Amino acid sequence: MTRPLRVAMIGYGFMGAAHSVGWRQAPRVFGLPAEVEMAVVVGRNGKAVAEAATQWGWQESATDWREVIGRDDIDIVDIVTPGDSHAEIAIAALEAGKHVIVEKPLSNTVAEGEAMADAAARAAERGVKSMVGFTYRRVPAVTLLRDLIAEGKIGRIHRVRASYQQDWLVDPAAPLSWRLQKELAGSGALGDIGAHAIDLTQFVTGQSVDRVSGTIDTIIAERPLADGSGTGSVTVDDIALFTGRLSGGALASFDASRFATGRKNALAIEVSGEFGALAWNFEDLNSLQYYDGTADSRAQGFAQILVTEPVHPYVSAWWPAGHMLGYEHGFTHQVVDLVGAIADGAPLHSSFEEGLGVQRVLDAVERSSAAESAWVETRSAVAV
Repeated sequence: MTRPLRVAMIGYGFMGAAHSVGWRQAPRVFGLPAEVEMAVVVGRNGKAVAEAATQWGWQESATDWREVIGRDDIDIVDIVTPGDSHAEIAIAALEAGKHVIVEKPLSNTVAEGEAMADAAARAAERGVKSMVGFTYRRVPAVTLLRDLIAEGKIGRIHRVRASYQQDWLVDPAAPLSWRLQKELAGSGALGDIGAHAIDLTQFVTGQSVDRVSGTIDTIIAERPLADGSGTGSVTVDDIALFTGRLSGGALASFDASRFATGRKNALAIEVSGEFGALAWNFEDLNSLQYYDGTADSRAQGFAQILVTEPVHPYVSAWWPAGHMLGYEHGFTHQVVDLVGAIADGAPLHSSFEEGLGVQRVLDAVERSSAAESAWVETRSAVAV
């Protein structure tokens, strides 16, 4: 009998909690082709990581990720640390023959992303799988949106509008955290949440963002330190606005902000085509809006598709129709996809190469902003 796939999670904060839910739920809800065990969670603070292990159901905790990655009884490494450590941990894990999932964005720089994608390609030759945690791809309504576009329901794409808006930094008294420090996070709203808008656009359209023109801005430059000892500088963007040209020719607009007062987690995308349009918003994540421009003109208008039927992506393992799914289910679905690909050797989407593609767009937006919103090619990062 083949032994279970044993997972080590590196990091244990907010995303560690979300990933833990996925690892715990997937084997119990879906008929996974391999058994999974939550073996060990790793963090620098021994007491805190031990408490996290108990709370989220990990068998043990540890403080040395290098030692854990070197263990023969670990098969999968799940990386939920700040972006500055993604490359080092992921490359080490891949070279050790471990399957790897890493939270988005893939890396803090294009150079790091390229090194990670190269390591993933080499590991793939040995059957080792890797993926980036773009979990919104695995919301059933988003996967259905992608499928309907691929089937030609809206015809040739004319335009895309994608945005991700939150407001958790509006209060100037909110303390400085690692997400506000470029050396740890890589970028601010642009990479933290804008990466999702970029990935959704490329995922649902099947097209790449080839060049961009944009602006980023920091609204509050100094914030109080968490220990009350003074203030520290914010070294990332608070808002990013940019336009992109897709590989198929259409224009796309992007908006990423953590200063969108009143918006809590408004990730939205709308794709307009020659025959119709499709729209989705995370704050109504079980619904897909569909406009059929070929219908009788008396019946035209955006219609709601409630994406809770067993025929919809991922849904059949869950509840009866109309019983809603939530935020945590995307993390369960990414475990299902990863374990399935490990078991049958199938390709795995949201690959490191796709994550690198997003990283190139992020880098191009920053370069464009520095060049007074000049158009910048995402591949070469050259202004045009």
